[in-house]
Amino acid sequence: MDYSIFGLIILVLDIIALFSVWSSGASMGAKLLWTAVILILPVIGLIAWFFIGPKRGGAAL
Repeated sequence: MDYSIFGLIILVLDIIALFSVWSSGASMGAKLLWTAVILILPVIGLIAWFFIGPKRGGAAL
């Protein structure tokens, strides 16, 4: 597998995560912190945002 394809996928997912961060209801400080984490550690930041970032309204059981 070509590493450039993997890099392109990570780039696209990071951009989606950044849009998600800035459209969330989190405070400005939290948004800036998440943005820094995603930009400095792209793969780890993306995974962290997915698992522990602010959640949007979902169906509660």
